[in-house]
Amino acid sequence: MKNDGHPDYHSITVKMVDGSTYETRSTWGKEGDTLSLDIDPKTHPAWTGGEARISDRGRVSKFKDKFKGFA
Repeated sequence: MKNDGHPDYHSITVKMVDGSTYETRSTWGKEGDTLSLDIDPKTHPAWTGGEARISDRGRVSKFKDKFKGFA
């Protein structure tokens, strides 16, 4: 195995959306850096079960529009 084949694994601080922080180990950044999250499990509807609107103006509806006269 090559020497120095793995990235540096060090301690960082993660700052949640609500301002709370916790310390973890990561390969992101440098020792002592702070990673600020834009979304997190405390606020995102996927984890909290909150209301989420799903728009069907994506691939499926475009496909149906394109081939609606076919068949």
